[in-house]
Amino acid sequence: MLDKISLILVIIGSLNWGAIGLFKFDVVSWLFGGQAAVVSRIIYTVVALAGIWCISMLFRENEVLKKADDPANG
Repeated sequence: MLDKISLILVIIGSLNWGAIGLFKFDVVSWLFGGQAAVVSRIIYTVVALAGIWCISMLFRENEVLKKADDPANG
């Protein structure tokens, strides 16, 4: 469940960065009162932590693939 939540937050963060890159528009700061606002800073921090968590997904074995490779599964 933590993987899915983290992935959703990373996707939201990437969409925000896309808006910044393409339109010079920061959706998070617009919604929550600027980049220095406490709520904005919390959101930026949570998205960053989700991104760090998603790094671990690169180094984990996929359970579905592990089961498919198991000769006991036929």
